[in-house]
Amino acid sequence: MREQTGHVVIVDNHSTDAEVTMLRSNCIDSKVDAVLNPENFGIARALNIGIQQAMQLGYDWALLLDQDTLIDRNLVETLCTAYEAFPEKFHLAVIGANFRDIHRPTAQTQATRAWEEVDWVITSGSLLPLSTYADIGPFRDEFFIDFVDTEYCLRAKTKGYHVIRVLTPLMSHSIGKSSPHRLFGKTRWTTNHSADRRYYMARNNTALLREYGNYSFGGWIFKGFTSCLKPWKRILLYESSKGSKFTAVLQGWWHGVIGTMGRRR
Repeated sequence: MREQTGHVVIVDNHSTDAEVTMLRSNCIDSKVDAVLNPENFGIARALNIGIQQAMQLGYDWALLLDQDTLIDRNLVETLCTAYEAFPEKFHLAVIGANFRDIHRPTAQTQATRAWEEVDWVITSGSLLPLSTYADIGPFRDEFFIDFVDTEYCLRAKTKGYHVIRVLTPLMSHSIGKSSPHRLFGKTRWTTNHSADRRYYMARNNTALLREYGNYSFGGWIFKGFTSCLKPWKRILLYESSKGSKFTAVLQGWWHGVIGTMGRRR
């Protein structure tokens, strides 16, 4: 990251003492800072803290990355090339990077164009113009984790901004810990997310359906519940800790319905 950016800001959500010591040892470089949160504030607030730090340092752009993402040497250069090619630069919310899933190898095809317009991109590997961020508003702290990126992109599009993604994979990343399973002669994949992550996924997806879906007479409530059926099926067939995950998904859906947000207690 340091080779491709002017400054690196690490926002740590209350790691162990050994991990904090490791982070501090990396901050002897004047171009690397660490913000050590006293508790786990969630990824949304951590992103906002890092972006505010970038603004205070006088930067106009911020590259957002998760701790488990490994970036290619040409990531920033390629994202900037996509920006230069985009015709409506002043109405661009975010440039996302495509990725290779380290747990789920897929055949790579040659991209026929540099970028495509999409509804949303994942946070990691995304490049944000900070002037646009100031207009759209910060990431939603109350989402804590999961669908934080989706909500930001949907909010941006309601304000007339565009979201684009570079088609060439520029980093190695993972969505959960995907594992393959054979069923009726076909390979099925499941992400093996923890019960907590299943909770946030169900809750925040339901919240998005309520806020951005075009449903009448509470139809978003039913849609949120039917969206829980697919993870339930995957959990039942392939994953461990089935009981706690089933409960987490149901609780998440219900909290999304009644509007209970923030960190799961």
